[in-house]
Amino acid sequence: MIPMPVFQLIDAILSVYQWVIILMVIMSWLIGFNVINRHNQIVDAIWRTVVALTEPVLAPIRKSMPNMGGLDLSPLILLLGVFFLRQMNWWIAARIGVA
Repeated sequence: MIPMPVFQLIDAILSVYQWVIILMVIMSWLIGFNVINRHNQIVDAIWRTVVALTEPVLAPIRKSMPNMGGLDLSPLILLLGVFFLRQMNWWIAARIGVA
């Protein structure tokens, strides 16, 4: 039997990843509208970290999506996928009688 903390850890990791995706989207808007500047070392360090965490997952999603004329919906698809994984995590926990 898998202990409950394993499911809680998986949920916590997926929850943090959701916030990383949201941060990436907000930062891309702020950088795009020149509200924040990547010449700032802190902004650039955060941006590089966020992109390094999200781009390996977003790139295959972007390849499989049709061209939307400059509109990038891949973060939305990824957020839906993470939401699905979180729900499946708790469904499995309930199904085996842990939750």
